[in-house]
Amino acid sequence: MVDYRASARRVLDIESKAVAELQQYLNEQFQQACELMFSCQGRIVVIGMGKSGHVGNKIAATLASTGTPAFFVHPGEASHGDLGMITSQDVVLALSNSGETDEVLKLIPVLKRLGISLIAMTGNAQSNLARLADIHVQVSVAQEACPLGLAPTASTTAALAMGDALAVALLEARGFSADDFALSHPGGSLGRRLLLRISDIMHKDEQIPLVTEDASLPQALLEISKKGLGMTGIVSATGSLAGIFTDGDLRRVLDQRVDIHQTTIASVMTKNCITVQPHLLAAEALQIMEKRKINALMVVDAAHRPVGALNMHDLLKAGVI
Repeated sequence: MVDYRASARRVLDIESKAVAELQQYLNEQFQQACELMFSCQGRIVVIGMGKSGHVGNKIAATLASTGTPAFFVHPGEASHGDLGMITSQDVVLALSNSGETDEVLKLIPVLKRLGISLIAMTGNAQSNLARLADIHVQVSVAQEACPLGLAPTASTTAALAMGDALAVALLEARGFSADDFALSHPGGSLGRRLLLRISDIMHKDEQIPLVTEDASLPQALLEISKKGLGMTGIVSATGSLAGIFTDGDLRRVLDQRVDIHQTTIASVMTKNCITVQPHLLAAEALQIMEKRKINALMVVDAAHRPVGALNMHDLLKAGVI
C-alpha cells in the first residue's frame, strides 16, 4: 500500500522550510524594491513564463486588490505587441526561478530603452536576469519538493510567499484600510462583510421591539415574543433609550424570584446598555457582539433615540458571519 500521507508530509516540510528561509532575503534589495514600487507613478507590470507566470498572475492580482495597481503580461504575448501596454511610468516585476528564461530576457533591451525600472525575482543571484535588473529580490530554495528535482514546487511556493510579502508591505505603507479593500471586493461574502452597514439589515419602525419605562414585565415579554429578536428596548418619556431587557435578563429575574406580575420593566432592565449607530459596518456590529458575548443590539441615533434593532440571526442571514 502506498503511503500517500508520508509523501505529503515530506512536501509540506520542504516547502515550509523554503518559506521560512526567505527571511534571509528580506535585505536592502527587498527594501529598495518596496520603495520603487511604492513610488511608482504608473502600474506594476508582472511578467513570468510557465509556472512563474501562474505565480506572477496571482501576485499581480494581490497587488491590485491591496492598493498597488498592477497587471500581468505574458512574456510571449509581450514580444508580439503587448509591450505596448507598458509605459515609462510603470515598474516591471519579472519572475524566473532560473533567471535565464529566454522569453523574459528578450524583453529586457526594450524595457531598458524605454527607461522602465526592472525588479527581478529569481532563485539565482548570478543569473542574467538578476544582473540586468535594477533590483534583485532573491527567492532561492534548498530543494524542490518534487523528488525528481524537476517540477517547480518549493520554488513557486517561495516566489508566491515573497510576492505576498511585497504586497502586504506596500499595503501597510499606504495605510490601506478595510474600506479601501471593500471598494475592490464588492461581490460575494467578502463584499458583504466589508460594505454592508447596520442600516442595511436592522429592523426598523414597527419592527423595533420597544416598551415604555412604566410597562409591566408581562407587557415587555409580550413585545419580545411579538417582535422575535430575543429582547426589547425601553424608552424614556423623552423618547431616548433608557435600557434593554433580553431573554437572558428574564432568566436572571426568575432566579431572583421576582414577582413578574407586580414588576415594572424599568426596575429590572439593563441600563447603559451597549448600542450602535446605523452608519457602522455590519462587521463591526458582529465584532461588538462577539467581544461582549451578546446576541442582540439596539441601534440609536445621535440623540440616543432607538432607530433600529438587530440580532446575530440578522447578521447570519445577511452573510456577514
